[in-house]
Amino acid sequence: MLFHSSIRKELARSFGATLVVLVTVVVTMTLIRTLGEASRGNFNPSDVMVVMGYTVLSDMPTLLSICLFISVLNVLTRMFRDSEMVIWFGSGRGLASLIKPLFRFAWPIWGIIFTLAFFILPWAFGRIEDYRDQYEKRGDLARIEPGKFQESAEGDRVYFIEKNSGVVQSGSNVFIATKEKNGKETLTAAQSGRIEVIGTDRFLILESGQRLEKTADQRDLSLSTFRTYGVRVGADDQSARSYVPTNAKGTLALLQAPNNVHWAELSWRLGVTLAAMNFVLIGLAIAGVNPRVGRSANIGFAFLAFVVYFNLLVLGKSWIQAGKVHFVIFMLALHGTALLIGVLLLLKRHRNWTLRWPKRNSA
Repeated sequence: MLFHSSIRKELARSFGATLVVLVTVVVTMTLIRTLGEASRGNFNPSDVMVVMGYTVLSDMPTLLSICLFISVLNVLTRMFRDSEMVIWFGSGRGLASLIKPLFRFAWPIWGIIFTLAFFILPWAFGRIEDYRDQYEKRGDLARIEPGKFQESAEGDRVYFIEKNSGVVQSGSNVFIATKEKNGKETLTAAQSGRIEVIGTDRFLILESGQRLEKTADQRDLSLSTFRTYGVRVGADDQSARSYVPTNAKGTLALLQAPNNVHWAELSWRLGVTLAAMNFVLIGLAIAGVNPRVGRSANIGFAFLAFVVYFNLLVLGKSWIQAGKVHFVIFMLALHGTALLIGVLLLLKRHRNWTLRWPKRNSA
């Protein structure tokens, strides 16, 4: 029908505009958060944009759900405000007859949310963890920054280089402090240093410096002066990531090893999709216009309902993980209740049900 196609077109425009606004806000917030993590040493600063992209991708199911809810409320509220719904009702159609065009518009978005939640999100989280792990396993040379004290990968050595010289892989005023397992501590300072590859190992060659040695439980200090001194530096750790967080595990892997932690993760992935479905029905049931309140009332209600719904999802995930509630019971309780509320509200408005109190008999 022409009316159905016009509704879907308007829903598409509203959905696209809302998605652009929310994605812009999320990108800005994610960029700030990712820059903060990079400054704390969690990521390589050169990978900030890539990590931000994966993080925004992991937030897309939530963004698509709220955008779908807001677009349904906006379009239907406008139709009530412009009296288009009066014409629709005058033709013998009820509010429930709008379920078909709304579902025809929403099912591709539901499919995208399902695909993102069950397949793309684990991959995105895994890529974020890969970048985090690679930066943690970088070699000692990659950790050194001019003008900054930096600890080695093993944690037994501290480097400091005042500034880089004009030569590649070379610096001046080098300081190294080491602490070995046998209690031996050394302090080495040199006027300059450079990197050389000897065999398969890399060495930091220091020139014109001094070396101070101290052994635990001994008062004697050993001071030596050198013209050239070589220090072997650790290379990059090329081993694979050993730890896989739950949100980075594939859906099939979660199903193959069922436990409370895996069921909790599955409740979130499935819950995001079910929430998006319930939002369409709830949006249809509560859409309307009230001249006594502003136009932003429905938007405020949408954000409130979204916050409550998704906070319950997070709370239920923690309950399932702790073993306080079963996966099936929680899914039926939360999403079944939301579906029941949406259906009852829709039937109430569709059939114009009213609650009448019994009259009191006067003596």
